[in-house]
Amino acid sequence: MSIVHGLFETHLPVSNLARSVAFYREVLGLTLAHDVPERQAAFLWVGEPGQAMLGLWGNGSGPLSMRLHLAFRASVADILAAPAALRLQGVEPRGFSGPYRGEPEVIGWMPALVVYLRDPDEHSIEFLAMLPDAPRPEAGVCLWSEWQALREGGPLPEIDQTEYGALKDGKVPLGAKNPVARIGKTYDLLFGRGRKH
Repeated sequence: MSIVHGLFETHLPVSNLARSVAFYREVLGLTLAHDVPERQAAFLWVGEPGQAMLGLWGNGSGPLSMRLHLAFRASVADILAAPAALRLQGVEPRGFSGPYRGEPEVIGWMPALVVYLRDPDEHSIEFLAMLPDAPRPEAGVCLWSEWQALREGGPLPEIDQTEYGALKDGKVPLGAKNPVARIGKTYDLLFGRGRKH
């Protein structure tokens, strides 16, 4: 039985991000979910929020100077079981930032539980389950266990202060790299620039 419940997301490189966002919003009626101006990236909901997503990347800004990326919708239970199942098939699970960190991760701004792998052509494949929790963009991308602790009132996961700037009262200081910005950097590691072949 397949753990794939449907296609969740795909990404497109675009020559003019603002024009493309306007097109997808005004002509096709998509809703802006999240934008990362410092990465020239925007994510739009396709249909109802949390059901499917389109990522747009400005010219040369991101992962689609890379190999392709697809995200398949799956259940939380299947994603939690996926790393062991993948290894039984000889496939190494991956994390958002590249190497697998021992458990699936949560993308806080969505929020969604995720695990990644590469197909034989090195395309990035993601299994994703939207979570019913409120978005927590200040959590960045954290481990599943860290997200569960946040649910119960625990502290935010530690963020490398030298790379992402210090958090103050859950806010990122003006001019500091924000934890959500690691999404763009991570996409570069996973899908293109900076990836070791």
